[in-house]
Amino acid sequence: MPPFSCSSNPKRPMTSPSLDTLCTWIRTESPTHDVAGVNLMMDLVVEQMKDAPVAVERVRGEQGLGDALILRAGPARDEAGILIMSHLDTVHPVGTIKEDLPVRVEGDRLYGPGIYDMKGGAYLALEAFKEVARQGNAARPMVFLMTPDEEIGSPMTRPIIEDFGRRSAYALVTEPARDGGKIVTSRKGVGRFDVHVEGRPAHAGSRHQDGRNAIYEAARQILAIEAMTDYVRGVTTTVGMISGGTAVNTIPQHCQFPVDLRVETVADGEALTAAIRSLKAHNPDMKVTVTGDMNRPPYECSEGTAKLFDHAKGLAAEIGFELVSSPRTGGGSDGNFTAAIGVPTLDGLGIDGDGAHTLQEYGLISSIAPRRQLMKRLLETLR
Repeated sequence: MPPFSCSSNPKRPMTSPSLDTLCTWIRTESPTHDVAGVNLMMDLVVEQMKDAPVAVERVRGEQGLGDALILRAGPARDEAGILIMSHLDTVHPVGTIKEDLPVRVEGDRLYGPGIYDMKGGAYLALEAFKEVARQGNAARPMVFLMTPDEEIGSPMTRPIIEDFGRRSAYALVTEPARDGGKIVTSRKGVGRFDVHVEGRPAHAGSRHQDGRNAIYEAARQILAIEAMTDYVRGVTTTVGMISGGTAVNTIPQHCQFPVDLRVETVADGEALTAAIRSLKAHNPDMKVTVTGDMNRPPYECSEGTAKLFDHAKGLAAEIGFELVSSPRTGGGSDGNFTAAIGVPTLDGLGIDGDGAHTLQEYGLISSIAPRRQLMKRLLETLR
């Protein structure tokens, strides 16, 4: 591979036009709730498809979110197709690229917000999709779904994902590779809950005995929730934020906190959801209200997914690298939705690298070409 520069200076020529495009993607900051940034990313994808035999449908954003794109190509046959899924929203706030995580190349590492999770994977898959469309050798009808909301649980696009999933023979997800390039064939399910504790306010000095401290009650509830973690079963419960109270000298009337739940099985998801939603106040003068549910069902490695992985492993060997399956991944993805409705689903097909959601996020430039070729071969051979 020739030396590569990702200079922000537009007058400085790039050694690779394709990587120049990827750098433009990275510089287009697109945190989920920045509708303008997300839609600009969608604009870039549409522009990239102008010279390809690809039908483009734009789905207007809802719920304060950006748009989604549905790209169709391949044979016009009435049969189950191949669904490719990428998200173009990221977690880094606008401005990260100027201060904390500038786009730069250090050896084989390309740094920048969202490069690993998951603009690198979306980009390489889109290039493979476009090439297969141009060559006219897709094994099945292809649908490429670009979403704006994966980082917050896909509230807008989940129905779209499941609808296309039911009409697909396979689902390919371009989330980043794990631990040196490993493919993902199973993920934990994710639950999200909000807990509100209501007590009784009072002056902390003169009327302390009249108050019912919502923060104190919330602390007891948090201890109970955290105690539900069971590493043997692969169950984790986490309270990562808490808010409450109005002043240091006032018994707090309200306290709120969210709960993150991860489970390996549907049964555990149902059991832990019931346990969290049935939380009761220890003090009868106080009230605990819980809302929320499972956000993503568990993605278990079915027989169909195992066969899909074996097929991909053989293709990777032909290309020249070894494909290894990662142990069950704790993070959720849109692949959870397709796997849960029985579609053989292969995830982690994106770029290799590390540092997702951090200020050290990077992708490995050397992983782009072989993984792009793997995606291309999958689209050509999944019959």
